[in-house]
Amino acid sequence: MMEQIDSSGMERPRAEVAKLIFSCSGAADAGEIADRAARQLDAEGDGEMSCIAGIGGEVGRFIEAAKAASTVLVIDGCEQDCARLTLKRAGVVEKVRHIRVTDLDKKEGNEKVSVSVGKVVEKAREKLAS
Repeated sequence: MMEQIDSSGMERPRAEVAKLIFSCSGAADAGEIADRAARQLDAEGDGEMSCIAGIGGEVGRFIEAAKAASTVLVIDGCEQDCARLTLKRAGVVEKVRHIRVTDLDKKEGNEKVSVSVGKVVEKAREKLAS
């Protein structure tokens, strides 16, 4: 069985390569919600959170792990889609499933985002199952 690199840079048999989760951790409320949802998914065993900064910093082991993952879930906070675009720039486009926090919370203008972490987790689980 061929070895693959997981999100921490460790080699694992191909069958053990995780569903990876990348999230926005931006300064806005939506970024915090994205990050907290990703951490909850990781803690509850839905996937393995990985480092979007490592992708942006062109750290080879993170890029290799993302390309080898069975599924890549990206949770962005807002319409800027920084996490998704960071992965795209690194060539990680296959197997990507995307969620945008602000799409789950229809607010006008600069109103504070009020979508719950739980709602984002629920949507993420739907994406991971599809």
